[in-house]
Parts: sequence; structure tokens; C-alpha cells
Amino acid sequence: MKRIKMMKSLIGLILCSFLFVTAFSACEREEGPMEETGEAVEESVEETGDAVEDAGEETGEAVEEAGE
Repeated sequence: MKRIKMMKSLIGLILCSFLFVTAFSACEREEGPMEETGEAVEESVEETGDAVEDAGEETGEAVEEAGE
């Protein structure tokens, strides 16, 4: 009886280990076209935000200089 219980536990442990390894190996797949497009859009939005911020600062400086 103990041998059967121990074998069942061993088989369960092996199956859990296999599932764990399979789950984490699936997470390391290459990015697809949607992920690449999303990253490109995100980068573009960040660059646009930086450009708007820079323009706002330059405009503020020009207004200050004109007021002097």
C-alpha cells in the first residue's frame, strides 16, 4: 500500500513539475506583430509628449523674454 501511495505521489510531482516548466517556457516566446505595433505606438506617443512639453517650455521662455 505504501509503495502505491508513494508512486502516485511521485507521478503527481513529475506531472506538476512538467506543467510548471511548460508554463514558464511558454512565457518566453518572441513578440508577435501586435506587441511590436503596440510598442511602436507607445514610443511614438512618448516622443510626441516630450516634443509638446519642450514646445511649451520654449513658448514660456519666449513669453517671459517678450515681457521684459
